[in-house]
Amino acid sequence: MKKRDRLEVIHDILKVIRDNHNSIRPTPLLRLSNLSSQSFNDYIRELLDKGFVKEIKDKKGKRFITLTDSGFEYLDRYKMIKGFIDDFNL
Repeated sequence: MKKRDRLEVIHDILKVIRDNHNSIRPTPLLRLSNLSSQSFNDYIRELLDKGFVKEIKDKKGKRFITLTDSGFEYLDRYKMIKGFIDDFNL
C-alpha cells in the first residue's frame, strides 16, 4: 500500500469536511482522516493558519471544523491537477 503524500492528506481531510455537509466535529474528523493524533493536530493547525478551514462553535460551545472558500478552491484545483496527471498517465 502506497503511503499518502502531504497534498493527498490535505485533500483527504478537506474532502471529509466537505462530504459531511461542510461541518464536522474534530474527533470524527480525526477518525476519518486516518492519521495519528499528533499528525492530525499538525495538519489542522496548518490548515487553520493557511485559511483553508475555520473553527466555529455552536451555542453550546461545541467545536466544528468547516471549509473556507480557499478550502473549496484547493479541492477543485486538486481534482483538476489529478485529472491532468491521470490523462497523461504520469
